[in-house]
Amino acid sequence: MSTLYPSLEDLKVDRAIQAQATDTPTMPTLPMQATAAPKPSVLYPNLAELENYMGLSLSSREVQQNLPQIPDAASTVVSGPLPGQVVAPVSGNSLGVRRAEIKPGVREIHLCKDERGKTGLRLRAIDKGLFVQLVQANTPASLVGLRFGDQILQIDGRDCAGWSADKAHRVVKKASAEKIVMVVRDRPFQRTVTMHKDGTGHVGFVIKKGKVVSIVKGSSAARNGLLTNHCLCEVNGQNVIGLKDKKVAEILATAGNVVTLTIIPTVIYEHMVKKLSPTLLHHSMDHSVPDV
Repeated sequence: MSTLYPSLEDLKVDRAIQAQATDTPTMPTLPMQATAAPKPSVLYPNLAELENYMGLSLSSREVQQNLPQIPDAASTVVSGPLPGQVVAPVSGNSLGVRRAEIKPGVREIHLCKDERGKTGLRLRAIDKGLFVQLVQANTPASLVGLRFGDQILQIDGRDCAGWSADKAHRVVKKASAEKIVMVVRDRPFQRTVTMHKDGTGHVGFVIKKGKVVSIVKGSSAARNGLLTNHCLCEVNGQNVIGLKDKKVAEILATAGNVVTLTIIPTVIYEHMVKKLSPTLLHHSMDHSVPDV
């Protein structure tokens, strides 16, 4: 039967427990120790910590010692790279680099016709785009600076995307003899590689029928990224398409110590010059040195 108050026996048990608790010795209180203020959390280790971080030593002194030594652009060009030099030569002031420059934007040109009603321009359709296949020497097309591989985006305000070469030639033929307005993009299939000649006057590659077939190990051509299976389009901006290998070698020999090649993948080049005879490329193509 439940009761409202505890029994006498229960009270005796509670008093016995309280007495045992009172008799239990208490642990001495230890003096308070001063605690350091918590360090602020940081996202990155400082430079001193980096010296042992992941086994790397990144002190500022060692960083300075390992930086590449970039030669002055106005200094004399050496035949080969010195220890610590950057791989690519500093050649931004080279005349050949400026002549060979491929600009990323588009430009507008005004083309006219000669006394025979000709522009000296042949076009080729590739991947729904319209490209310059041939620029004949001493013609209006050469005078306005058109080059092999340039993409024609508009002719007299009409977009050329999807045009065939025949349609483009018909439009040019019917256009005004005094002024044909074209919007052009610089040679999108091509790129440039700049190299330094070594002590023997070479940059380290071999061409056969205008195509790079081999690259000398350790040469400037190898260090600066020249690739095989590419065709030479220009040497320091001068068009060499259709020229004999011997003639190209002569141009290279007189090109100065810094040489900039403009190259194009062979598969694209062969498609672009399809149906053009070697004689036409050799004798009709504009091989003059472009103005800067």
